[in-house]
Amino acid sequence: MPDPRPCRYIFITGGVVSSLGKGLAAASIAALLESRGLRISLLKFDPYLNVDPGTMSPFQHGEVFVTDDGAETDLDLGHYERFTHLTLTRANNVTAGRVYETVLAKERRGDYLGKTVQVIPHVTNEIKDAIRRVSDNVDIVIVEIGGTVGDIESLPFLEAIRQMRQEVGRENALFIHLTLVPFIAAAGELKTKPTQHSVRELREIGIQADIVLCRTDRFLPPELKAKIALFCNVAEEAVITAKDAGSIYEVPVLLGDQGLDKLALRYLHLDAPDADLSQWRQLIDRVNHPQGEVAIAIAGKYTDYEDSYKSLKEALVHAALAHRLKLRLDWVDTGALEGRSQEEVAARFAGVNGILVPGGFGGRGIEGMLAAIQYARESGTPFFGICLGMQCAVIEFARHVAGLGDANSSEFDPSTPHRVIYKLRELRGVEEMGGTMRLGAWACQLVPGSRAAQAYGALAISERHRHRYEFNRDYEAQLTAAGLEISGSSPDRTYVEVVEIPSHPWFLGCQFHPEFKSRSLAPHPLFCAFVGAARTRRSHGGASQAQNSEPGAVPAWGPGGSQTGASESGTRGAAAPGPAPKKCSSSPVPA
Repeated sequence: MPDPRPCRYIFITGGVVSSLGKGLAAASIAALLESRGLRISLLKFDPYLNVDPGTMSPFQHGEVFVTDDGAETDLDLGHYERFTHLTLTRANNVTAGRVYETVLAKERRGDYLGKTVQVIPHVTNEIKDAIRRVSDNVDIVIVEIGGTVGDIESLPFLEAIRQMRQEVGRENALFIHLTLVPFIAAAGELKTKPTQHSVRELREIGIQADIVLCRTDRFLPPELKAKIALFCNVAEEAVITAKDAGSIYEVPVLLGDQGLDKLALRYLHLDAPDADLSQWRQLIDRVNHPQGEVAIAIAGKYTDYEDSYKSLKEALVHAALAHRLKLRLDWVDTGALEGRSQEEVAARFAGVNGILVPGGFGGRGIEGMLAAIQYARESGTPFFGICLGMQCAVIEFARHVAGLGDANSSEFDPSTPHRVIYKLRELRGVEEMGGTMRLGAWACQLVPGSRAAQAYGALAISERHRHRYEFNRDYEAQLTAAGLEISGSSPDRTYVEVVEIPSHPWFLGCQFHPEFKSRSLAPHPLFCAFVGAARTRRSHGGASQAQNSEPGAVPAWGPGGSQTGASESGTRGAAAPGPAPKKCSSSPVPA
């Protein structure tokens, strides 16, 4: 039976500069509304012409976030899931490339009956259809428009949401504009002119902002709010300070304390219970009052741009907070480790309590990853390898323990005599890059008594994947005889999913990406176990302080922020869906 209540819409735009944190604003508003018992959906529009971000460089776009249904999406969907209880799909992220691809496919099929295909109405109609597709059985859809007002490529999306408000009724749609109010140190003043111009540019295309979120480094004084309200044609109470925060997890509370959710519901003529932010306040208390510290090195290929590992970083933060620990991250570029002696590698990692080697593609920095893994294995330092990190752990073990000196992956050396890692059998002969990996949620069966099974508290799990290469089971007997344990496999035993070294204090690699399922209020069990092992090593005198970390140097709110200074599912296959990640046993944080 169709829901008689009309769906409401909140459209979030950004102005002045990019990277102000529209994604975090959208996620925080969703968290506030969800805490009131409302049913929420989110949608991110990206104005670039790529069909999806799957083939984009991590240095340009940051992380590719993977959903259960195998969509390669914008990293903002990671914020959406981490701040809410939602499990999103490919319908929740739409690019200009996908819109134009759909329109042109319809034109080729003759769907437009010979009409001239134009941006208005054909492209804008496709954009509105994408909004409607995520509008079923929810109270509010929050739509984030990527890019900055004034960009040519975002104009069709802005025109579409202008039309959408006309179609659904003004009382059912709300425009929130995130803008910058910079502090000019030389003048000693906050300047509102960029915000005035940005809102005016929106008005020129027919959109009047209802609420203005002002990104700034300090709270706006009342007289400045009054000035912005006057020139931007909004109520004074609708000028909200989006102040830099020490932790991104303070943002929902920061906005809620200023009444943003209450104001939005009033504008949308919606009644809802009061927000319950008690869990968020508990989380902030853990951020501000840690009872210890743990130092983790992330040894990867893209460490110059931290957003390349956004979900990974946040999953470590979640786990550290669950243990009431302050997280110190040491970003290690594995390219810089190549050619170094074992003593130099040991010196580089001497200050850390755990080493994590993340995913990636291509041969650059691989020998440095292997050096980091060898150090972790030989020194007893807790090690966690994810996707490529697991594959490199297998290569390192094959070379230095199993006696296969030339072992490698066919990705890095097609002529290697020992292909312990090779291309997925179903992808052999497939050279196209976009969407040709093993993607999305797949079932995994764990071995009883393994560290993975102990962490999950279950044997049947489901995790998200994004890989093109796999463990070569032809070498299974040789590697397991040397001490490697295969502790997780696909239900049909085709794919190796988890490997461990039982004789090591904590050494685990997984082919999937557990970071994609870690939530702010429900940390992932593997990260909890890894951080717990690192804490144990620290308490036993394994290390003291991470090198080259700068806790608190950059405000955390927004894509450019840093968390290092803060205390810091569907499935395919034969097995039933696995359980949601359980809480860390040491953590009373509500799931």
